[in-house]
Amino acid sequence: MVDICWSGISTGTERLLWTGKMPMFPGMGYPLVPGYESVGRIREAGNHSGATVGDLVFVPGAKCFGDVRGLFGGAANTVVIPGAKALVVAQHLGADATLLALAATAHHALVAPHAKLPDLIVGHGVLGRLLARMTIALGGAAPTVWETNADRADGALGYPVVDPSSDPRRDYQTICDVSGDAKLLDTLIGRLAIGGEIVLAGFYSERLDFAFPPAFMREARLRVAAQWQPQDLLAAQQLAETGALSLAGLITHRQPVASADSAYRTAFGDSACLKMILDWSTPQ
Repeated sequence: MVDICWSGISTGTERLLWTGKMPMFPGMGYPLVPGYESVGRIREAGNHSGATVGDLVFVPGAKCFGDVRGLFGGAANTVVIPGAKALVVAQHLGADATLLALAATAHHALVAPHAKLPDLIVGHGVLGRLLARMTIALGGAAPTVWETNADRADGALGYPVVDPSSDPRRDYQTICDVSGDAKLLDTLIGRLAIGGEIVLAGFYSERLDFAFPPAFMREARLRVAAQWQPQDLLAAQQLAETGALSLAGLITHRQPVASADSAYRTAFGDSACLKMILDWSTPQ
């Protein structure tokens, strides 16, 4: 049993739920409890759980709500989960540990078999920043990051952020797109080197298509990065806890859970909000 301290608001999955654009997904159905970016403290632990009362743990979701579905079920005051799902994290991470799911997503996109680390990342939101930081943490050269929104151009750690209109390059080997823009493929293909790869690491609710001749001429490759796996979460945890991957400065907004309505509106409507977390520790 875990008392949740903080949970992140996802601008991917939860925005789709909020707008009614969420496609059919395993476990989908209403009413539901969202959330897969929660951190809390263990209140009770069974003898075989492998956990200790008082541990700070990352919770990727829960299915303890009876007839109410958990998709993914982390945004709740208290959850009951299998011990194996409670990842004990270092105390010094605190609320930043809510970012481990996104860090695991970034890791999954970068370390696929035969993958090359990206030299271009499209989008400087929280996932784009984690991808850039992790690329460097994994030993790669500092990638270029595209961002068209001036509000999000700041905050780079050791890599350049540019407007694509000012970037003349047409020889990127690996482009990692987290923009979620289904209309961007033709542009990205036009920036590839021969034999280059585009990694789709965002979530796209609209149909994707592209003109074939430019892709043919470049022998372009397309890879979809799906949901992170347990090994990605463990890798992200190790990088964060050792300081190789900084999670600092990514949580820009916090609200008590009693203000969830305004928190969601800010998370989805304010471009200056990189990451909103809900504070469940404030008395309700």
